[in-house]
Order: sequence, then C-alpha cells, then structure tokens
Amino acid sequence: MEYFVKENSIVRKIWGKSDTILFIFAGAAAEFALNKAVDWLYFTGKLPANPLGRLFSTVTYARQIVFSSRPAALAAIGQINSIHSKVEESRGSKIPQWAYKDVLYMLIGYSIRAYELLERAMTPAEKQEVFEVFTRVAKEMRIKDLPQDYKNWQVRSAQHLEENLERSEYSKDLYRQYRKRLGPLRYRLLLQVQAQVCPARVKELLGLKPNPFIPVALTAYKVSRFVHLDQVLKSLLLPRDYKDDIRALDRF
Repeated sequence: MEYFVKENSIVRKIWGKSDTILFIFAGAAAEFALNKAVDWLYFTGKLPANPLGRLFSTVTYARQIVFSSRPAALAAIGQINSIHSKVEESRGSKIPQWAYKDVLYMLIGYSIRAYELLERAMTPAEKQEVFEVFTRVAKEMRIKDLPQDYKNWQVRSAQHLEENLERSEYSKDLYRQYRKRLGPLRYRLLLQVQAQVCPARVKELLGLKPNPFIPVALTAYKVSRFVHLDQVLKSLLLPRDYKDDIRALDRF
C-alpha cells in the first residue's frame, strides 16, 4: 500500500504522540488568535463557540493525512477544500492565499518546535522532511508560490510573523473562550506551554513570559513517560470530556 507519508517518516513520529500534538495545537491556538485572517474562523461561529472541539476536528484531518493511504489522504484534503469552498461561497469572497500559507508555516514550525521540546533536537534532513510533507499537502490544496525548501521556509515564516500577525479584539475574545472552557488552572498551563513553544514574535504580541521552572517540569514529565505516569498527568491537566480523544491520539 502506498501511504501519503512514509511509514518510517519523522512526521509520523511527531504526529503519533498525544503530548506532541497538544503542544503543536497549543502553539497554533496562540498564533491563530493573532492572525489577521482570524475573522474567517469567526465567520461560521464554530471556533469561538467550541475551540477545543475545533482542535480535535483539525487533529482528525491532520492525522488522516499523515497515517492514511495516499488515496484516503487525498480524499481528506479534498474534503478540506470542499469545506473552505462552502465557507467562501457563504461569505461571498475568497480566503486569501497568504492565510493558507500561514497555516502551512504553522504546521511546519510547531511540529518541529514541539518535537524538539519533548523529544530531542532534529537533524536538518528531518526538518526538511517535515517541510516536504506539509508542502505536498499545500500543493494538493492548490496553494501557490510555496517555499522551495526548509531554509526558504525559515525566511518566509519570519516575514509572515512580522506582516500577518496583530493583537486584535478577536485575539482577546478567543483567549476569553480558552479560559472559559479550560478553567483557571488549565488556562495558566496553556499559557506556559505557549510561552515555551511559540516564536518570539508571538510571545511579544501576547505578552507570554516563560516561567523559569517550566523546563525543569518538562524534564520531569519526560521521565514520567518511562514509568507510565504521563497518562495520569494528562488526565489531571485536561478536561474530562476530551480524555478519550487525547488517549486515542497515541500510536507509539
């Protein structure tokens, strides 16, 4: 069987563990809140109404692509294109190409940063592989003018962070929704994860300040995985309604 992503790919290792995925989407939650195209996510009302549900919906599509056969992955990408087309039709305008590329840049950047925080430093070849996998997804989505390689992505991503992010009323409202649905303790944990995984520009705009004790806590968490305490910790730190969803994310 031909898979969209090779069975021994680093991308499968990144997207096969729930903690790495949660770090990816903690970072993406911060950057989505700042994106100048965030009004598109508000148009249907689904994101502010249920941000955690939207997270798991997005995870489902991403994992379909990463772990499915090539035909099934292409079908999932086609479904994403169809959903976007319907939203564009309802609104009477097109989602800007730069907004699509912003999402591509996030998937690449947070996949690498989350894995390096929780696992180990990645090699240049592994980073290039992450770039290539998500760029293939972007090409299937008919996104144009894509970076040529990982080094070019680094340049373009830095430009995106400077040009396409702003702290707006949408940003403030989305963070109010995060806090409402997570509760005070889990919300503070989200902010600390974001302070570790987000690039400097995002931290600056959101006022995220890393706690010096968090790296120590991350080291302790990594040790806990060897004695199988990580599931207990995740069950304490995440809303009960999503525990089964989170457990199902683990493939390795």
